Amino acid sequence: MRQAGWNWAAALLAATALAGATPALAQMAGQVMETGNPAADPLAPTGQWSAFSGGHAPLPPMGWNSWNAFYHDIDEEKVLAAATYIVDSGLAARGYRYINIDDGWWLKRDVDTGRMVINAANFPSAAQGDGTTSFRPFTDLLHAMGLKVGIYSDIGRNSCGQTFGHGAANNPQGSVAEREVGLYGHIDRDIALYFGEWGFDYIKVDGCGIRGMGAGNPNVAAGIYREFAPLIDVDSIGNTDVPAVQALFGEVRDALIRHNPDGDFVFSLCIWGSSDVRAWAHKFGNLSRTSEDISRHWGRMLHNLDSASRRELYAQPGNWNDPDMLFVGTGDFDANHLVEARSHFSLWAMLNAPLIIGFDMRQMTGELLAILGNEEIIALNQDAAGNQAVLAFDTDDIQIFVKTLADGSKATALFNRTSAPLDVVLTADHLKLRGDQPVALRDLWSGETTSFTGELTLTLAPRETRVLAASGARLLDGGLYLSEMPGAINVAEDGVVVPEHDPLVHRGILPWQQTRGVGDRHRYTGWGGARADSTPHGQALRIANRDFATGIGALANSRLEVRNNGFTRFRAEVGVDDTSVDTSTPVRFEVYGDGRLLAQSDWTRFGEAPELLEANVAGTHIVEIVARSEGAPARALAVVWGEAALLR
Repeated sequence: MRQAGWNWAAALLAATALAGATPALAQMAGQVMETGNPAADPLAPTGQWSAFSGGHAPLPPMGWNSWNAFYHDIDEEKVLAAATYIVDSGLAARGYRYINIDDGWWLKRDVDTGRMVINAANFPSAAQGDGTTSFRPFTDLLHAMGLKVGIYSDIGRNSCGQTFGHGAANNPQGSVAEREVGLYGHIDRDIALYFGEWGFDYIKVDGCGIRGMGAGNPNVAAGIYREFAPLIDVDSIGNTDVPAVQALFGEVRDALIRHNPDGDFVFSLCIWGSSDVRAWAHKFGNLSRTSEDISRHWGRMLHNLDSASRRELYAQPGNWNDPDMLFVGTGDFDANHLVEARSHFSLWAMLNAPLIIGFDMRQMTGELLAILGNEEIIALNQDAAGNQAVLAFDTDDIQIFVKTLADGSKATALFNRTSAPLDVVLTADHLKLRGDQPVALRDLWSGETTSFTGELTLTLAPRETRVLAASGARLLDGGLYLSEMPGAINVAEDGVVVPEHDPLVHRGILPWQQTRGVGDRHRYTGWGGARADSTPHGQALRIANRDFATGIGALANSRLEVRNNGFTRFRAEVGVDDTSVDTSTPVRFEVYGDGRLLAQSDWTRFGEAPELLEANVAGTHIVEIVARSEGAPARALAVVWGEAALLR
């Protein structure tokens, strides 16, 4: 184990020297090289589930947020109207419980006391007899309605409205210091105020204040705000100080735990897929934004969808991918575009995205309410297993998402991304069901039922998503493939040394930029992470010319934690993937149960036949699967856990 830790660190240091990895990775590698301490080896088993277990998000949160409907122009009347409608319409009874105030609620910070001051002209219930302001009457009212309440802040000194919304309604007022309403320098005080005194249940923390308040900001240049040298460059991981960003969000996490001893809070990180957040958000909070803001346009919905759809192993109960709020009701998803609205809602449900409505509820129609209130679609999102849907078929035209539910049945979403009708062939193999036995289907939008054996051809209208409940004889009898249970997997280490931008995200026009500039470049450092039924770079799984229809694709020097819910045996066929560019560095595969080594493979190289790896995992709680390289991989080194499964 000592030698293995040394080899991992040597590989990491070599890669950092060649490609300029983040300071955090270089520092970690250097510590291992210097000390030779196996405990510093991130591939060493811990026997623990390392994802953040604080807060209260066992299921994706549901509710309403003010931003998409009103942006900064919010007030108490608008928020209460939304809350009242959600209760009276029955949406609250269907799970929509969080009423979240976004940017625009503040007046200033009291520089003498450090206390935040609410804009009482817009939130009159906040005005107190002693001249101070408090949201407590407001949160008490919403709590009495059976709802929970969320608030917004920024990890920097200033908010997104101040950073990018120059002259926006409800931006803070006063001196430079009074306008500094963000958490920076006030984290513990503000969290204690928001949760301990004011009674909030949820916080969304943006990152604009550590992104866009450099010397080039016109309001910084004019002396309206203080300069904050950016910690985040959304276009460059090399220019991003990942450890500093992590440290700030870590302070918020710790303060939330400190001031919520009952653990009843939700922590939403909003740094838009930057800073390699995909790889570490699971240690810090409950939700993590995967992209820039969504908008009311079809192309932008595709963009946000793609930012989360291939991160199925990076979400689990308590930690969810967040492709941003719903735009159902507005623009391309309004009452005149119900096909698009149903697609948007269906896809967010299948991804286990938070179902946060961003619509002026005073404009609700019966058709839109029927979409947002569809109990069977909501049930897919709120299924207890917490499995984000996996892409069983993935092209620019058609995608087939498949989700395994807690009762063992399946749901599938057939998605036509185009503006033309297309035929889709759904196969039993897509569902991991037997092709020689009948598969029963029920359409969760129309209620229609049918069945097929082997395969079925369906015609999808332009931009349509057909959501089907499916049941039949399972392809794997007596167990689950790991790719069927992503909600039970935590990617503790994904082997990515130099984070890369994701080239598969649809590049929609930014509404706030239009066609100024050069277009929407690739971004979001989520490329090359662990995947279900795919290599890290989106190729089919294959070892020595043998294809694997199911399995886990990862990089060498990765460690995945798997919750073992009563299974007794682990089985996989392992080897180096045929797409690997490194064809010489050997890899060893290891299986641990609660920290004990249960099985390991021989050292294997590119082109060598897959090796069967089995382990008795009876009685264990956490199974860890590790792929470790011997020495530094020269280039990308992908590995396959072919047909990886837990069996009874």
